[in-house]
Amino acid sequence: MPSFDVVSEFDLQEVRNAVDQAAREATTRYDFKGTGTSVELSGDATITLESASEDRLQAIRQVLEERLVKRKVSLKVLDPGDVEEASGARARQTIVLRAGISSDKAKELNKAIKDMGLKGIQSQTQGEQLRVTGKKRDALQDVIAKLRESDFGIPLQFENFRD
Repeated sequence: MPSFDVVSEFDLQEVRNAVDQAAREATTRYDFKGTGTSVELSGDATITLESASEDRLQAIRQVLEERLVKRKVSLKVLDPGDVEEASGARARQTIVLRAGISSDKAKELNKAIKDMGLKGIQSQTQGEQLRVTGKKRDALQDVIAKLRESDFGIPLQFENFRD
């Protein structure tokens, strides 16, 4: 029976490269001189932005987002926290990188697939991914097309398409 998996992942190496490029730009750009602006990626998939003011923080965030887009990392993986005051009248923001499909999103995806009304299509949650099976390959391709059209707030990739 044909099947495929729906997953939500990002390439950590591409994120690391984008953070490095943004940090390098923060040290060389004229409008960041003397502001002590920094961009850091910690091991548990969180990005910390820090600068002298909120507007400089927004500017470095925009630079980071541009670098991520150039490296084909969806901005939907970013879960930005609130801007908080750091010591010395500085501003700091923590951005968490989300991977995997949460149980709430999995339920939403399952419901969307069922609402398509395609015959012989079944979906089930397996950990942080969704397995979709069906009798016909064309029906599965229709499911992929309709899921791509919809916005669920997370980036979706389709893997392991098997006949």
